[in-house]
Amino acid sequence: MNIQQNISLKKYNTFGINANAKRFIEINSVPELKEILEQEKDVFLIGGGSNMLLTSDIEKLVIHLNLKGIIINDLNNDNVLVTAEAGENWHDFVIWCISQNYGGIENLSLIPGNVGTSPIQNIGAYGVEIKDTFHQLEAIEIATGNKSVFNKDDCNFGYRNSVFKNELKGKYIITNVTFKLTKKNHKTNISYGAIKEVLKNIKKPTLKDISDAIIAIRQSKLPDPEEIGNSGSFFKNPVIDIDLFKKIQKKYSNIPNYVISSTEIKVPAGWLIEQCGFKGKRFGETGVHEKQALVLVNYGNATGKEVFKLAKKIQQTVLEKFAIPLEIEVNVI
Repeated sequence: MNIQQNISLKKYNTFGINANAKRFIEINSVPELKEILEQEKDVFLIGGGSNMLLTSDIEKLVIHLNLKGIIINDLNNDNVLVTAEAGENWHDFVIWCISQNYGGIENLSLIPGNVGTSPIQNIGAYGVEIKDTFHQLEAIEIATGNKSVFNKDDCNFGYRNSVFKNELKGKYIITNVTFKLTKKNHKTNISYGAIKEVLKNIKKPTLKDISDAIIAIRQSKLPDPEEIGNSGSFFKNPVIDIDLFKKIQKKYSNIPNYVISSTEIKVPAGWLIEQCGFKGKRFGETGVHEKQALVLVNYGNATGKEVFKLAKKIQQTVLEKFAIPLEIEVNVI
């Protein structure tokens, strides 16, 4: 077991924050993971590093989970179970499924990160979430080294949320995830306006057509972490009560909104941030992306503390202007 000392985590987080790991190890198999957990219980896990903001060096042993592999199990003529190891790149996995004509996750194209962290966040985009195709996952309990299987109900999925962000946070390491996907008669979702517009001239879009459309949309407004450090959407879209929404709508008649229920409305956090004047603004080495106000960026040498300071400033400004508290989606470490 090769434990390295004082390793920079800059290349292991999409924000490109130059925090250090006092001790670091790459794990390539479940037996290796169990072996290290026999020696170490206080560990810090890094997968694709796409949903975290490092604000300080990590004193715990940092485990980089690099489990690879995909297994297919046919269910019937219509459905298939596909199990991907936790270290598989999420977007690459989506594209592979599309190449096999397996449907259900095409709307989640180009989301950064690895398969293993996708259920933690219940990642979602364009009307689809992980929970829609999730079948089960396997995880190792850190305290005991024992394997557990979690089904959909066990995960308690919510909006960008799961049991692994709450009562089981830091207690399990997800090693693989299984999805139930369609082999034919795909139930595609192209209801979002931007997708509809891109696909308007295609009579019956394929899984690849939908994926290509979403990739084009995302690339047109979201920065590539390889070019500028970021973690995608930094804040959750807030859900507010209808009375507050109507009050805001009187002043801002063009406020975008999505009806959740007869009493609740979802409002885009990016729109709120833009109305507060932050879109495209730079603050030293950090700032708000010029095309998408929901994305905070690292221009090269920002510290995690500087990014977090900007996030707090945005939260305070939105709260003062709209009386809406913004919740951070990214894990701040």
